Amino acid sequence: MLDILPHDGGIHEIRMARPPVNALDLTLVNALREAIEAAPANGARGIVLSGTQGMFSAGVDVPSLLQRDHAGVGEFWNAFFALCGAIAASPVPTVAAITGHSPAGGAVLALFADYRIMAHGVYKIGLNEVQVGMAVPEPIQFAMRRLVGTHRAERLLVAGAMVDAEQAHAIGLVDELAAVEQVVTRAVLWLGDMLKLPPRAMLATRAIARKDLVDVWGDTNGLLDPSFIDAFFSEETQAVMKALVARLKAR
Repeated sequence: MLDILPHDGGIHEIRMARPPVNALDLTLVNALREAIEAAPANGARGIVLSGTQGMFSAGVDVPSLLQRDHAGVGEFWNAFFALCGAIAASPVPTVAAITGHSPAGGAVLALFADYRIMAHGVYKIGLNEVQVGMAVPEPIQFAMRRLVGTHRAERLLVAGAMVDAEQAHAIGLVDELAAVEQVVTRAVLWLGDMLKLPPRAMLATRAIARKDLVDVWGDTNGLLDPSFIDAFFSEETQAVMKALVARLKAR
């Protein structure tokens, strides 16, 4: 489910390995949070969060989520928020090595990293939640606005738009593009350059620069509006999601 791969200089790569598309179920979400939180204590000076070539993460495991009752859906989303908060508040720099397509929950995870490197070419990224019948909660919208600005975030989020890698780079949703087989290498090199800087000064400046994000996401207890869970069970959302699952099964 996860591969923990050491790189030179105290860089730890946390690679999602849940075939076929690294869909985020509760087990993977909790494993990711635990790995990110444990990494500094295990000697990590920087973290690379990666997926498999061609697919960073397809987002939330919708078939699994549809099997859960109200309490179970709440448990999943609170765990997902805790994972985002762990990335946001990590005491060491984190790079999202977006190794391929990254819709919905995969794109959300990348929002909280220090830096995002994406595979260029045919790959797409975006918060397409509206297209699958879900609203985007305000704390996630805040993280999106922080990267691309208020108006552009509004247009992308309301439309549930997916954009290709080149457009994502042009609007600031990702910071750098690389060939798919070089994404992790570039992530390690970027982190290596960061870690060559005087550490006290770098980390103190980083903490100031990310304070707005940590102020919102540093403690995710109660951050998720309960109405979001109620909306998941609405007739519209259930119908759209069940149609999505049916299309996936028909492939």
